[in-house]
Amino acid sequence: MKKKIAIFGSTGSIGKCLIDIIKKDEKNFEIVLLSADENYKELLKQAKFFKVKNLIITNPKSFYKIKQDKYSKKTKIFNNFDELGKIFKKKIDYTMCSISGIQGLKPTIEIIRFTKKIAIANKEAIICGWDLIEKKLKKHKTEFVPVDSEHFSIWYALKGAQNSLIDKIYLTASGGPFLGKSKKKLEKANINQAINHPNWKMGKKISIDSATMINKVFEVIEAKKIFKIPYNKLSILIHPKSYVHALIKFKNGLTKIIVHDTNMKIPIFNSLYSSNNVVNSNDLDFKILNHLDFRNVNFKEFPLVRLLKILPTDTSLFETILVSINDKFVELFLNNKIKFTDISKKMNKILNLDNFKKYKKIKPKNIDEIIKMDKKIKKEIEYLIIK
Repeated sequence: MKKKIAIFGSTGSIGKCLIDIIKKDEKNFEIVLLSADENYKELLKQAKFFKVKNLIITNPKSFYKIKQDKYSKKTKIFNNFDELGKIFKKKIDYTMCSISGIQGLKPTIEIIRFTKKIAIANKEAIICGWDLIEKKLKKHKTEFVPVDSEHFSIWYALKGAQNSLIDKIYLTASGGPFLGKSKKKLEKANINQAINHPNWKMGKKISIDSATMINKVFEVIEAKKIFKIPYNKLSILIHPKSYVHALIKFKNGLTKIIVHDTNMKIPIFNSLYSSNNVVNSNDLDFKILNHLDFRNVNFKEFPLVRLLKILPTDTSLFETILVSINDKFVELFLNNKIKFTDISKKMNKILNLDNFKKYKKIKPKNIDEIIKMDKKIKKEIEYLIIK
């Protein structure tokens, strides 16, 4: 019997990678739902290939355009995620959630009751709403697999291990396009330079996050929440080749190092299949293994990593504020309204203001509270910048 699956964010890099994997084993899968925001042409192409009967496209203009296509008569097309109960009458086998940004939180939480397994590649959903996600996972007995290469590697390495045996977990960071660059060069950095990641092909937003290394701050927060590991047992190591994705040192003297090809195919494949399935991958690269070149983070190069020192121990709305402020500053940089170095300067300054720090003691109660906070903070940042 074919496994029934849904892909949220099917036209992004994660979604496309999953689509490519399924194409090679099409006889074993039935895609029952695909979703996108704007890219209706790619969504239609995917839908026609797999004969998908349900599509969600959230952008109003793209929704209007897709409805003009002849294929729309053969399928149900929705412009939001409110009708999942009409699409799914019983649990499907697998869902990939790779919608970027805070807007991915609600769909991620809503789909949990309709799927046996959920793979989450949305940083913001986990950072801002992990407690809400975890409650739903337990309530509906849904299996969870993290898809980010670092978190998947930790998840894989910790199978069968007790948290009490963990001494330290290291997440690796490439350092992005500006590793080792002088302050003068960073002051003059343009958009094309900032999105030119040396190892990964990613969208503009995540590429900027990698260049500032806020993405690693986010990944440490995710690891703390997912694996219930305190911040003092989590650390970042610079590893320019992006070949080692995680190192876990145990108190019994052993250390696990997880290595895989520098692409997302490995974690995505293993989230879809059992660990007994076989995937084509490259031979071990001993040139890289002989020159791993691990380094500690230079805070002068990557000042946003200092934010790890001001994060609250318990879940709070402060994490939503951190995500929202970063989103806004990256948007301003991509619109040529601020310099690249302004992202870290302004974020460090604003996040230490008392009117933001007070949210460290407030725990989010529901999705709406997180979404309202996100909108509120982005408006306040706009005002502060103008002021």
